Amino acid sequence: MNAFTHITQLTLHQLRLFFIAVQFFTRIPIPRWVGYDPDWLQQASRYFPAVGWLVGAVVSCVYIFAVQWWPAAVAVLLSMIAGLLLTGAFHEDGFADVCDGMGGGLTAERTLEIMKDSRIGAYGAIGIGMMLLSKFILLVSLPVVLVVPALLIAHPLSRLFSCSLIWLLEYARTEGKAKPLAQHMSSNEFGIACLSVLVPVGMILLCEPLVLERLIAALMLMLLAAFWMARLFVRKIGGYTGDCLGAVQQVTEVVFYLGLLAHAAK
Repeated sequence: MNAFTHITQLTLHQLRLFFIAVQFFTRIPIPRWVGYDPDWLQQASRYFPAVGWLVGAVVSCVYIFAVQWWPAAVAVLLSMIAGLLLTGAFHEDGFADVCDGMGGGLTAERTLEIMKDSRIGAYGAIGIGMMLLSKFILLVSLPVVLVVPALLIAHPLSRLFSCSLIWLLEYARTEGKAKPLAQHMSSNEFGIACLSVLVPVGMILLCEPLVLERLIAALMLMLLAAFWMARLFVRKIGGYTGDCLGAVQQVTEVVFYLGLLAHAAK
């Protein structure tokens, strides 16, 4: 009975952490019984990729429904709008802040100051415009049969690469919205994040036409992009911030589509 109670409590706590991650990274309301504790947010980072599955599932459903009634380009546009509404453009905002900071900051202090400013500058506006346009063009250019598996895999995988920054790098601020996420993500927690991606990806590959060669090509591009961005952040600001996590998510998502398209075009 004690063992059963312990397992039940452990399962309930993990479910609570998942809901905390959902609350932090999306605008989806969570049950009241979940509650909140500041320490839970740091622990919830392990479920960052799992939230990606939720986002990917929603935008995929929107695409599947829309493509029955409208051209593929309209379906892609509606799925992108659904994703922005679901997440509150949380990661896009971080990407824009990073564009402003990296583009206009000559010192680490100035870069962090610009990134913290809620106002968007020229670099941020251009960057987010190009990012959204790139997503749209790449998804429209993919064969229709690949769009849904691409969405289902890109969202959690890109968030896993964001998690890798929490696992490997130091937090660059003494405060900030993402500070609770920055408290020493352990290898075990990162392993949980990896499992939350790899197991469902394997299931999708068994059912969908996204063959292993396409996935490997896209993964290599994601890895290169994440590595380059991590080096850039360390060199420019000595670590990462919450905005950096959003930027990595956005860039790796786009290069995933780019990798799939490069292989699919052969």
